[in-house]
Amino acid sequence: MEDYNKIIESLNVRFLKGRNITMLQPLTITNFYEVENAIFLLHDGDISLTLGNNEPIKARRGDVLFIPAGKQARIGYGTDGTELNNEAFSIHRDEYFKANFAPESVGEGRNSFSYITFEAKIFDFVNFFQSLDIEPFIIPQNKQLLRLLTDVVIENIDEKPIGKERMIRLKTEEIVIEIIRHLLNQKIFIEQLANNIAYFKDPRLIEIFNYIKAYIGGDLSNKVLASVADVSEDYVGQYFKLLTGINPQDYIEYQRMEKAVELLRTSKKSIKDIGNDIGYKDTAYFCRRFKMMFGISAGKMRKRETLMNI
Repeated sequence: MEDYNKIIESLNVRFLKGRNITMLQPLTITNFYEVENAIFLLHDGDISLTLGNNEPIKARRGDVLFIPAGKQARIGYGTDGTELNNEAFSIHRDEYFKANFAPESVGEGRNSFSYITFEAKIFDFVNFFQSLDIEPFIIPQNKQLLRLLTDVVIENIDEKPIGKERMIRLKTEEIVIEIIRHLLNQKIFIEQLANNIAYFKDPRLIEIFNYIKAYIGGDLSNKVLASVADVSEDYVGQYFKLLTGINPQDYIEYQRMEKAVELLRTSKKSIKDIGNDIGYKDTAYFCRRFKMMFGISAGKMRKRETLMNI
């Protein structure tokens, strides 16, 4: 367990969003995703998760649905609802969901759920759950998670509690630990966890991760990465993939797009300037790659993130 504790100690956890939602009418999102990790806690009603061509898995009251960053899933709210893709849903969200801002309403009312999104990055640069390459899954009847998620959402929508930000941060960290404990206790994704621990022990790989984070908008060719890791240019791609399961350029592109989403959310920079900041001199190419990765244009992503934070 010492290795797992070291990974947990290296995690930088950051709460991003939290809401309590009433479902106004049935809906199925055919390709739901979040850029960050997302957790849903069902208070009342029906939520189902479908992966690939498998049968839907229905959540019960008190169940938690966890979707790792960047993973897509088919999610149904209620039964026999309208089917929308994620982009269409982002436009028509208010027709299906109503946000509740009264702390006392959390966990109450019909057809309701709470959700939060958060980052969990090892050494503040690698998304931990995404690095495991695991599919969305349901955590059934975990009282500790239920309490923590409810507390975080209440803290977030309460206007002026003393110590609000610190309480949210601490409880979000507890949520991450509870999810990791669930994986270990249920012996699921154990191989991915073991591999993850193994490659984060390699100092040359850590140097590469640090360099990519520091120079996300610069030259990150295999030639440059090879010099950082002090390995040959011919070998660096094989070395990176051997340890992480993905090739370095795919990893770099996702890190760039993740940074783009952060800038869309937190800055007023133009889409052209954001593309330039993360290493795309051709704005049209950046926009194509962005939509290909997230299924939504950069402009609509900015609008969606703005609306979600109102």
